[in-house]
Amino acid sequence: MIDTLIKFTSYFQKKIRMKICKSILILLFTTISFARAQNIPSWKVTDVQHLMAESDSVLVISFWATFCKPCAEEIPYLESISKKYKDKKVKVLLVSLDLASFYPDKIEAFAKKNNYSSQIVWLNETNADYFCPRIDKSWDGAIPSTYFVNPKTGYRRFISDQMKPAEFEKELKKALM
Repeated sequence: MIDTLIKFTSYFQKKIRMKICKSILILLFTTISFARAQNIPSWKVTDVQHLMAESDSVLVISFWATFCKPCAEEIPYLESISKKYKDKKVKVLLVSLDLASFYPDKIEAFAKKNNYSSQIVWLNETNADYFCPRIDKSWDGAIPSTYFVNPKTGYRRFISDQMKPAEFEKELKKALM
């Protein structure tokens, strides 16, 4: 009888340990998934302008959208090349120009699927004739477009086209000078 009781107790201890381990793994997975998810704020063009004027970092601001194939091709190397210069205070900001119906769920899902690590904001503006010239007078609204800004030196360079990795790194080095 005591042997049966010991076996019975041992069996339930194993079951309890397994449930605790499962609970810990679920909690860990949930925490990691939550940590990777982005909270994408809604910005106005004035928020972008303020960042460009007040930042203490060299900024790489990429204007993109989830439906833009060249944008999706460009962002991974914008992020990876910029990380090489993180000791020089380079900050990448991905400004989504997606439709309001895409905000925030479709943008978040797209960013997660593509493992984007940079800060993402959604530009809550609908009139390109209003917001484009406030970013750069030459911008016609085409995407991808990238703005390099060094507030300390006054360096600004706007490129309204998809860049190749070598071209991007060359422009980033100029912004860092």
